[in-house]
Amino acid sequence: MRTILTSVLGIIIVLAAMVLISKDRKSIKKEIIIKAMIAQFIIAFLLVKFPLGKFVVSKVSEVVTQVLDYGKNGIGFVFGSLGMANAPTGFIFATQVLGNIIFLSSLVGGLYYLGVLGFIVKVIGKGVGKVLGTSHVESFVAVANMFLGQTESPILVSKYLGRMTESEVMVVLVSGMGSMSATIIGGYVALGIPMEHLLIACTLVPMGSIAVSKIIYPELETVKEIEDVKIDNKAGSENLIEAVTEGAMNGMASALAIGASLIAIIGLVSLINGILSGVGSMVGFDGLSLEKLFAYVFSPLGYMMGLSGNDALFAGQLLGSKLVLNEFVAFEELGKVISQLGERTGLILSISLAGFANISSMGICIAGISALCPEKKNVLSRLVFKAMIGGFVVSLLSAIIVGIITAI
Repeated sequence: MRTILTSVLGIIIVLAAMVLISKDRKSIKKEIIIKAMIAQFIIAFLLVKFPLGKFVVSKVSEVVTQVLDYGKNGIGFVFGSLGMANAPTGFIFATQVLGNIIFLSSLVGGLYYLGVLGFIVKVIGKGVGKVLGTSHVESFVAVANMFLGQTESPILVSKYLGRMTESEVMVVLVSGMGSMSATIIGGYVALGIPMEHLLIACTLVPMGSIAVSKIIYPELETVKEIEDVKIDNKAGSENLIEAVTEGAMNGMASALAIGASLIAIIGLVSLINGILSGVGSMVGFDGLSLEKLFAYVFSPLGYMMGLSGNDALFAGQLLGSKLVLNEFVAFEELGKVISQLGERTGLILSISLAGFANISSMGICIAGISALCPEKKNVLSRLVFKAMIGGFVVSLLSAIIVGIITAI
């Protein structure tokens, strides 16, 4: 009971923090926030506690995992034993993690072109819009971020971006920052994160994103509602082959970008840790490191999620790594020890890290979305920092809610 009360208090504190940075606190529509939060609890209960929901998550996880295994055939053909974790060469991040991103990006490109993702987004998005009272376009983008990333989902509604209000743009940014792309999930799984955890995190994105974004930037303008939103499935591709090939090329670009950033980030962290260790030794704090600083600074968030002791400190370390560095660094740290953690702890930590919200993502969002709608570049630049905080909070809220459900 104490854990549940702490987590409930955590939700109140987190939402209050969002109110503090709100564009206009008096204009916040409480009914939207309340409905979205209730929906979050219901969805979390169905997926985590309800037997049928757990069964569905398990079966979907098996299917997605099997699809990922098919992708390993392509990796094995190109890289041979370097693409197999059970080979004498062992685990190689570049081939076994980044290689999967290329396959999944190609697959998503095909599903995108065929309209499969667009159909799902449209059906679920209309339901979300009716329940919460949000516009079709922002609802569709929030739902699209269950499958697509921060620069991929806006492509679905790219023709409407110029007509969106700043509040709607905030939904686009927050849902993008608080989401994971289906093309990246395989990489997280290769690091040791259970597929079930990631699927639950994806499902909680739409409602959480809308709740947080509508607190940070409530609707202050007249919405140009579009009753029949036409979703762009082609994204410039002439046929399915071109869509699949373009997806593979995009995956390659993402894999190279992730690999390059990780080389730089991990190297710089080692440099900073070396400096901190030397300074710490001089003032009597042996073993001082960036990870330890993160652990203590962000540990209150671990307690809010229903964790305690060393688990809360570890949560702080991971959340700090995700926000300041990126989620791959945090997931890699979690993947090393997740088998040694309790099921509940592993689930909460996985969900809390499931999102793109970090400092470097701000530039990616501005560049990616402004390419689709150049006239919104100034708006994106003005909103992106708060959106990054909001995206971080989306994953945190999801983890707190799951923590409460699993503690009941």
